[in-house]
Amino acid sequence: MERLLGVLALVTLLSPGLACPSPCSCSTKKNGRLLAECAYRELRDVPRGLSPNVTILTLSANRLGRLGRASLAEVPELQSLWLGYNHISAVEPGAFAALPHLKNLDLSHNRLAEFPWQDLRNLSALQILKLSNNRLAALPGGALAGLRELRSLWLNDNELTTLARGTFEALPALAQLQLFHNPFNCSCKLFWLKEWAHSTSVVISRAGSTLCAAPARLRGRAVTAMPGSLCVAPSAQLTYLSSPAKAGPKGGLTLSLHCSVAGSPPPEIRWQIRTAAGRVDIHGPTVARDGGAKAGRRRFLAYKNGTMAIPDFGKEDEGTYTCVAVNDVGERDVSVSVALAGSELPAEELPRDDPQAGQPGGHGCAKGDELDPSGMGEKLLIVYHVPGEVRSAAAEFRLGILALALLLLLLW
Repeated sequence: MERLLGVLALVTLLSPGLACPSPCSCSTKKNGRLLAECAYRELRDVPRGLSPNVTILTLSANRLGRLGRASLAEVPELQSLWLGYNHISAVEPGAFAALPHLKNLDLSHNRLAEFPWQDLRNLSALQILKLSNNRLAALPGGALAGLRELRSLWLNDNELTTLARGTFEALPALAQLQLFHNPFNCSCKLFWLKEWAHSTSVVISRAGSTLCAAPARLRGRAVTAMPGSLCVAPSAQLTYLSSPAKAGPKGGLTLSLHCSVAGSPPPEIRWQIRTAAGRVDIHGPTVARDGGAKAGRRRFLAYKNGTMAIPDFGKEDEGTYTCVAVNDVGERDVSVSVALAGSELPAEELPRDDPQAGQPGGHGCAKGDELDPSGMGEKLLIVYHVPGEVRSAAAEFRLGILALALLLLLLW
């Protein structure tokens, strides 16, 4: 009987549930979770021989300098991992990815300049993430997406200069956020943070110490107090000129759209064109300073001043033309659908180009009129083709005037 009891005692000591490496002390908590206490041991590596049933691992205040991909492979059931106050400067991607039950992760007071953000995709149970007092200079857009249980996020005392728009909007459970003591550049790219801070229920700890380090005129001012007059979302409106002109190589009709934009900082103008042949995206001018079209951009002529010209406009060019105004605060777009119709009369003599003009509440839309900038749907613009044989001398004179007006518009 004594021999049997001895064997049972030996089996119990060697069972995985109680395995504990010599530098650590292990115990079972009242809630049944297994604690491995390895703090303040002068450890340079995660100790080997931990039980796979460990749910709480404390490695704070050691001398760990690096976490390898397999450093935590022995403890897949971890729920709390405390690594604060070490010398960790590198974490290999995958080091945390195999810890799907992790709720608390503390890496504060280390030397991290980079972090394997992709590992967070597997940590959907994470509730507390402490990365404060490190050297992080960037938080990639979408890095925190999927952390729907995250309640507390510590990013204070790092080297963050900006944050991607919407960084915290994918965190529905977030209740506490710490961002203070970062050298934020309060350009309009960060203006969204001010607006979010004023509308959210999240407690931003020490918001008064979350200060601008740049530009010089805002240095020392709270990020949440950035002046709104410096950053204005874009506005955009379209005007058009449809006329038979000799601007194209075939002497056919040229359609010109002009996109007027406003905002601070000044918006960039982009074009999105959808025709039966597909979609064309144009970012920036396609016409060089000398007036020539850039390589591969000869069909749609986009000028720096916001004008888009389509020489020899034909049925294949029918579709939707969208001007998109973009700056650091946001974007705005306005569209027009363009169709080509035949006519025996010169376009400038037609009373209106707007097919809605004869409807109740409609209005005429002569050449040069503004298209609806409200964004409440697209306008339909009918462009009339004028056969060359019906042009009179008077019409030719008027066409010359229109061509000159178009030239002035393009060069404006």
